[in-house]
Amino acid sequence: MTHAPATQTRAKDAEPRHGPDTPPRPSDPKTRGRRENLAGYLFLSPWIAGFLLLTAGPMAASLYFALTDYNLFDAPRWIGLDNFSEMFGDPRWRHSVRVTLWYVVVGTPVKLLVALGVALLLAQKRRGQAFYRAAFYAPSLIGASVSVAIVWKAIFSDDAIVDRTQKAFGVDAGGWTGDPDLVIYSLVALTVWQFGAPMVIFLAGLKQVPRELYEAADVDGAGRFRQFWNITLPMISPVLFFNVLLETIHSFQIFSSAYIVGGGAGGNACGPADGSMVYTCYLYVQGFENSRMGLASAMAWMLLVAVALVTAVLFRSQKRWVHYEEGGR
Repeated sequence: MTHAPATQTRAKDAEPRHGPDTPPRPSDPKTRGRRENLAGYLFLSPWIAGFLLLTAGPMAASLYFALTDYNLFDAPRWIGLDNFSEMFGDPRWRHSVRVTLWYVVVGTPVKLLVALGVALLLAQKRRGQAFYRAAFYAPSLIGASVSVAIVWKAIFSDDAIVDRTQKAFGVDAGGWTGDPDLVIYSLVALTVWQFGAPMVIFLAGLKQVPRELYEAADVDGAGRFRQFWNITLPMISPVLFFNVLLETIHSFQIFSSAYIVGGGAGGNACGPADGSMVYTCYLYVQGFENSRMGLASAMAWMLLVAVALVTAVLFRSQKRWVHYEEGGR
């Protein structure tokens, strides 16, 4: 009588009841890709919803209102391009464009020059360097607030600090905020006072300039100005371009300081004799004081187009004066 080997019996009993184990089949690449895309869109859904509801939707609505006669109380009435025709023929609109361009052309370069000059001073090693950096940066954090604009208006008003200082030097010009010719200078002074943000960016760019370049220039006998012109400026030109672009866009969008310093609630919103009537201030007057939201929407879209054109020109010009580390422009 013969018996099967014990090893064969144990092996047979060890097999699973439902058959031998099989390796899992790899998932379909298309299915896996769809799942990954779905997960990505799920994580992006808050941003997408915010963009559609808070940015794209209002922009589309304002474009429609720009082509209508809309006063916030009655239903919009389609008028086509009449708002744009009226806007171009309005002398106050043209005046607001001139004031804004003057503010951008004067205020932005002065602010950047002050920021670069202070950054050059702070780039040198000195005692209390961290304190000075924080102190110079602080105005950028609070400068855009309404409270600072109110204080600024008080400083430049009649018989205030600036007026008394002028009289001490024999200049009887009065307060700047009440003079149509001087109120815009108070706005420029306010924006220059907020030079902290571009200063920090300039300081970061200066830290990236190799010290070997200055040492080689010293050996060649180059002075400080020549080193600044031939080494510092070319090396920080990308940072300079970034600051010019950012500050130019911000200058076109000035509103709160012009509204508070120049006029504000209870008075002329655009300053004495429209002296501080920047573009956004006149847009506010048409939209909320005159209840002409259709015309205000057309003005907003014209501002968007103007900023886009200026940005395109700046990007186009960078090929001539912006130098990158790879040697290209």
